[in-house]
Amino acid sequence: MAKKETTTKSFVLRVDGATMDAIEAWAADEFRSVNGQIQWILAEALRKSGRMKKSKPKPIDPPDEADEQV
Repeated sequence: MAKKETTTKSFVLRVDGATMDAIEAWAADEFRSVNGQIQWILAEALRKSGRMKKSKPKPIDPPDEADEQV
C-alpha cells in the first residue's frame, strides 16, 4: 500500500531547557500545545521576514435572497 503524502512533516528538534520552559509557559498562556506554539512561532517569523506569504482571508458569501425576506 502506498503511503499518503501529507503537508505536515515531522522532525526532531533539540531545544535547551530554558527555551523549552519558556515555550511551554507561552503555550499554556495561549491555550496551545507546545507543538502548536512552535508551529505558530515559526509561521509568524516566516511571515514577518517576508519568506512566507500571508494567508488570504476567505471571502464572505453574499446573503441568500431568502435571508433578506424576513
